[in-house]
Amino acid sequence: MALLGRERQPFVSLTIAAAIGIVLADWFPALNWWLLVLTLCGAIAALHFQTAPLVLAVVGAAFFCLHSSRVLGTPADALVKFAGNEIRPASIEGIVEEEPKVQANGGATFRLRLKQARIGDETLATDATVYVHWRGTPQPGDELALFGTIEPIAPPRNPGEFDMRRYLFRRGVTRAVIVRYPENGHIVRHGSAFSLLRAAARSRDWMQRTLSRGIEDSPAATGLICGTSLGLRHQTPEDIEEPFQQTGTLHLFAVAGLHVGIVAWLLWTVASVVRIPRKVATAIIIPLLFFYAAITGLHTASVRAALMAALLMAGIFFDRKVFALNSLAAAAFIILLWDSHQLFTSGFQLSFSVVGFILIFAAPFYRLCRRVAQPDPFLPPALFSPLLKVRIKILDALARGASVSLAAWLGSLLCIYWYFHLVTPVSLFANLAVVPIAYFILALSLLSLIAAPLSSALSIIFNNANWLLSRVVLALVHLFATIPYGHIYLPEPGASRAAVSMTILDEGTGGGAHIRAHGYDWLIDCGSARTYERTLKAYLHSRGLKRLEGLILTHGDSQHIGAAGSVIGDFSPREIYDNPLGVRSTLQREIAQRFAPQILTRGDALLLGRDIEASILYPPSNLRVSAADDAPLIIQVNVGDKTNVLFESDAGADAEAALVASGADLQSDILVKGQHHHGSSGTPAFLDAVRPKLIIATSRESPVAEQITDEWKRTVAQRGIKLFAQDETGAVEITFSADGQWKARSYLTGETFRSSSR
Repeated sequence: MALLGRERQPFVSLTIAAAIGIVLADWFPALNWWLLVLTLCGAIAALHFQTAPLVLAVVGAAFFCLHSSRVLGTPADALVKFAGNEIRPASIEGIVEEEPKVQANGGATFRLRLKQARIGDETLATDATVYVHWRGTPQPGDELALFGTIEPIAPPRNPGEFDMRRYLFRRGVTRAVIVRYPENGHIVRHGSAFSLLRAAARSRDWMQRTLSRGIEDSPAATGLICGTSLGLRHQTPEDIEEPFQQTGTLHLFAVAGLHVGIVAWLLWTVASVVRIPRKVATAIIIPLLFFYAAITGLHTASVRAALMAALLMAGIFFDRKVFALNSLAAAAFIILLWDSHQLFTSGFQLSFSVVGFILIFAAPFYRLCRRVAQPDPFLPPALFSPLLKVRIKILDALARGASVSLAAWLGSLLCIYWYFHLVTPVSLFANLAVVPIAYFILALSLLSLIAAPLSSALSIIFNNANWLLSRVVLALVHLFATIPYGHIYLPEPGASRAAVSMTILDEGTGGGAHIRAHGYDWLIDCGSARTYERTLKAYLHSRGLKRLEGLILTHGDSQHIGAAGSVIGDFSPREIYDNPLGVRSTLQREIAQRFAPQILTRGDALLLGRDIEASILYPPSNLRVSAADDAPLIIQVNVGDKTNVLFESDAGADAEAALVASGADLQSDILVKGQHHHGSSGTPAFLDAVRPKLIIATSRESPVAEQITDEWKRTVAQRGIKLFAQDETGAVEITFSADGQWKARSYLTGETFRSSSR
């Protein structure tokens, strides 16, 4: 078939046309009768004339219409209209679409396809999908009845934070349902006795137990084995997963071509041993590969690999050679036909770009690398010594591995930077060392699973051999992760390039602020341990940071310094400073014992960077208080002798009165404050002494002490002060220019306030 001019790889052009149609529909969605008629007429003309440009245009138009139908007038839109944008109590009924992910606190999250939703006296029959949080244990296919609150999915509130709202939108989900108590939900009926997802979930549970048998006391090893074999990445501890990300070997946890290829090879070997005819073996192996993809979670990479393997093996039925690049494009075409939103997901982009680069560039790279391994061309092969033959084979294997590793690295480069703000040059070498061992880990896992029904002891032997290999992999990955410049964090696209900037993170009831001063990076507080990975760590990596100049801890509240240990471990601040108070939390005492921070008191000063100085205004060294937030460190940062920023932390009225009485010059252009838990703060006398143009204040509905009252808002407004309440603004980014001007921008709303505004 020469329809597209490339008779053997037509799906390459077809998939490109489909992708163009999807992108245009995502930007400018439109769906009406004349467009459908025009597309249908084009299809008829394409069948008649069989010209490549016309066929491609019709495919692009068809996918434009298909994706538009998935963007406009969806069940999710009807649910949004029904539920509104407020948090409202609702009763829902629906069917579990996926295996729930169980959190550390026992709660489960999963997608639920609704049958109906009831809010007040109104009922909506719908098949929209919602994202549910519930402390229950449902299985895929179970029908549930739940009572909770239905609410919009929150956007990210800090730079670098994972955008769960966008992620779920691409899966047709725009609303979350929070079920507060386990008893507010129940299973109406269990799913059918057999379904693919239920069978896959049960099989995965059995496999996980089997692969962990005998090595349960080594969570790092079992996490790697189960992650590599079954794709259980969400159960892998983050401190284990991060070095794999930094060395470019995180793909070991994503079941893809390597894993499916090994499974297919082992199944084919078994079929050959028992002398099953080739076509019969193919008919058996292809469904098993898709079941393996289901066991590993039906992620894009595993589905892509199963589709590719199925298409390649299908050539056996027709006694034709099947081209890998065409099979890759066909797999992408089928996935986009099933769900066109996949084009915009990181998994789809990373999976297909990496494999595409390998298929296109690995062979040319190999030819270049092979020249190193070739002996003297004038030396006849008959004269090769045994040692030379071994050397040639080793170098040839290294050349093949290096060419694939280089092609995969180039294919992943843009995606890894875009989504993780990371470049990993060391992955070129790490993959050469780790991937061959991972091959044996997966092979031993499969042998353990095969042996388990026959001999538990034999299965445990395989598991212990796997434990040894996994420890080697972990040691190698940690070694490569420590190589200087082996991985580099780069600022995300659009990140501020200002020489002097401050970012006041939205840490809920806690606090955390990043100050960049002419190449030096400081933190004032660091938020809680619970939110560290999601907020502060993600933010610092999105700014290209790997090390901090200093960390200042204002007081012992766990919401302000709970993540200190993790920050010190991950970003190695050169200087650590703490509060002098005798009232110390358990956490603060632990930090003092482990890291011996320097103590700051009133009158001390720190040089944060060129022309950037931080003065400690409070507390004095001899102060005695009963609660930590009665006397946190209050810091005034002077930027170029032109702008002052006052960080008040959670100080209350007593501390403010003491500051005013001290006679210190409190005037500051910007006031950054928390909420005092045992009384008021931001008193009129204090505001009159500071005279800020802008106040950035933490604010939350719960607990009551974190609320900003309407009365206080009026007090601020009467003085002509702009208020950024962080429950509305999220993080606030402040940039300073050399002429003394500055601007503050709300991350959540985009609102900007400039020093010249007043």
